[in-house]
Amino acid sequence: MKVKRNIIEIDENLCDGCGQCIIACAEGALELVDGKARLVSEMYCDGLGACLGECPTGALKVIERDADDFDEEAVEHHLKQREESFEPAEQALACGCPSAQVKTFGPRMTCATANEPVSQEAQASALTHWPVQIRLVPPTAPFLKNADLLVAADCVPVAYPTFHRDLLLGKVLLVGCPKFDDVMAYVEKFAEIFRKASVKSVTVAVMEVPCCGGMPMIVKRGMELAGKTVPIEQIVISTQGEILSKHRLVA
Repeated sequence: MKVKRNIIEIDENLCDGCGQCIIACAEGALELVDGKARLVSEMYCDGLGACLGECPTGALKVIERDADDFDEEAVEHHLKQREESFEPAEQALACGCPSAQVKTFGPRMTCATANEPVSQEAQASALTHWPVQIRLVPPTAPFLKNADLLVAADCVPVAYPTFHRDLLLGKVLLVGCPKFDDVMAYVEKFAEIFRKASVKSVTVAVMEVPCCGGMPMIVKRGMELAGKTVPIEQIVISTQGEILSKHRLVA
């Protein structure tokens, strides 16, 4: 039934697809579609505007208009369905996709070889495991236990020329795109990782572009859901391949 009430409105021209509003919406009323935030269903939005403060571009506002009434039971069903759909997908990937077969191996690059001339070190890899995509890594993967995680937006290894030597060496890598992938699935995945693996630290490496802004929040939200506190460092890389900043985040 349509009633006149407060509901979220999204300005697509201002939305940069960073996904931060999606993480902030506890009702799951927002999702990314074609790189833009969209309202999934009017009945899922409570109109309180918890997402407003997370939008860096001011693309969100609460307006009063005729809309489907907020339905708390529908929200609970929606969140439950989303959680249930996440688990089977995880199992299917782990069992049926060759790219998801868990492997652990020694790095070709070591601390000693990292100090060798670039012409030699460029031939070595610091990667110690497979898979690396956030969606494909099972939370129970043995390489996650007691790990120092490097969570990288997937443009970072392309832009930063000495990624293996400077960022990856000694860390367990997880890569993904906070703009085009399922943000809430990422949050749930990190929550499970923090629950099941004794992660020691997290480094989040992102590009300077706005759409990368959601990745640190995804990791922090997953940590909050798991009830864990783990040191987090954020590294921002320019589109020219330079480190613009490094700083600690409040967990």
